[in-house]
Amino acid sequence: MTSAAKLKLPSGPSRHVYDVIVLGSQLGGALAAALLAKRSHRVLWVEHDGMGPGYEHGGYVLPYAPFVAPPLKAMPAVEEALTELGLTTTVQRALRPHTPELQLVLPRNRMDLHADAARRKAEVTRELGEEGEALLGALAGTTAQHEASDAFFKAQPALPPDGFFEGWGLKKLIKAHPGLESAPRLTSDTPAAALLRGLRPFINHLDKPESPLALTRPLSQVLSAPSSFQGGHDGLRELLTRRLAELGGDVLGRDSPSGFIVDELSFDGSKFAGVKLVRSDTLYRASCLVAATDSGALRRLVTDKKHHRGLLEHLDQSTTKSLLFTVNWVVPESALPRGMGELTLVDTQDAELGPMLLQLHPARTTASGGKEGKDVEGVRVVCAGVFVPASARELGDEHLQGLAVRIDAQLDALMPFTAPHRMLRSVPYLDASGSRGTRLMPHPLYSFESEAFLGVTGLPQRTPVKNLLLAGREVLPGLGLEGELLAGVRAARLVQDMLKKKDPLKG
Repeated sequence: MTSAAKLKLPSGPSRHVYDVIVLGSQLGGALAAALLAKRSHRVLWVEHDGMGPGYEHGGYVLPYAPFVAPPLKAMPAVEEALTELGLTTTVQRALRPHTPELQLVLPRNRMDLHADAARRKAEVTRELGEEGEALLGALAGTTAQHEASDAFFKAQPALPPDGFFEGWGLKKLIKAHPGLESAPRLTSDTPAAALLRGLRPFINHLDKPESPLALTRPLSQVLSAPSSFQGGHDGLRELLTRRLAELGGDVLGRDSPSGFIVDELSFDGSKFAGVKLVRSDTLYRASCLVAATDSGALRRLVTDKKHHRGLLEHLDQSTTKSLLFTVNWVVPESALPRGMGELTLVDTQDAELGPMLLQLHPARTTASGGKEGKDVEGVRVVCAGVFVPASARELGDEHLQGLAVRIDAQLDALMPFTAPHRMLRSVPYLDASGSRGTRLMPHPLYSFESEAFLGVTGLPQRTPVKNLLLAGREVLPGLGLEGELLAGVRAARLVQDMLKKKDPLKG
């Protein structure tokens, strides 16, 4: 969860003028920044909205939410980008399959989906009989399904396309890859199949996906080997940020003396000119901006709303529908039920809560006296999350506490003798004191007014401000983690094209 080594970064920017500024803590931005630095561009990355490596409560650093990653080989275009950065081996080492890979808990059945095919078959058929045979067949088909669309993504499609020529080129590429339209294999109405489909919202950012690609690719990737990443989502971002710093990029993160929160975007007529930090007179200028923060957060940084109506309308095409609401229990490992999996998907039988995803993490103490926090032997964090309407945040703490109590009841039913041994119970939305608004949205689900290509796209990367590009999780929401990273890969490519055409900072 939070065992990524603390970032040792330069104390502040080395200049005030850059080729590109990357704004926001989302993974697409961090990857774009590292790739551009590798390609010899002058890059400033400003964190602005990061959640940091967990939140502190009761002497522990706790996760904001469960985070499940697919294996790297299931994301070939992402693997290529990480190879360019020399990070493939590091990422592969930090990715670890859960043991068992996934546990399913239904009202009448509990079964482990082991990586070993013989063990998986014995377990599933013992629990479900003939129905288990059908489930195993559907699962085998599902886990191989992403391979049918791998070649399409390796071809670096213009997704989402911008304008006639990109749209035409994309349609031509889609025709050459019929695997993009492969129907989902996991369609049975049995409780076990329905529960497995309930994993989808935890691994993408699209509210109610409908297209074959959105329904199959992220689920196929993750089910091929559901893995945890050391340090979670933030561990991956810190790895990319460290690489950016090693490549000569400048970083304004939470440890920067000059701050890391942007007050406003500066424009020169219709073009982006630079960023101003909170409580600072310095304007950091650049030829272009890559924004990797949520559209609502970016919108707030545009102070002259009258002159940039086009940009605001572009950002307004995204609506947050749901958010991942989490409860953490810190418990002795000895108090956990025997055979409890590291990753468990639970049928809550509660129509409002839906499926619950539970992930076990090592418990980690907070840093003190200048020393790093460390893992506590024999103590685990049970991190359980469900999706709730985005409006839940506006209904007040009492409502959120009520949701947390309902999750507690689910955990009690799952682990009937664990609660008396609980050392701490924590709810990020209530107990992450001092956290800024966007930081409490570790995993939102969006809907869009813009046209969805292949049913996986959201906001186009190019905006009405010609030198302002998007690389956040709203660009390819239907592709989950892969989508976030692919948005960064493409943003880096678009920046290079832009700087090649006109680069006033060079020479």
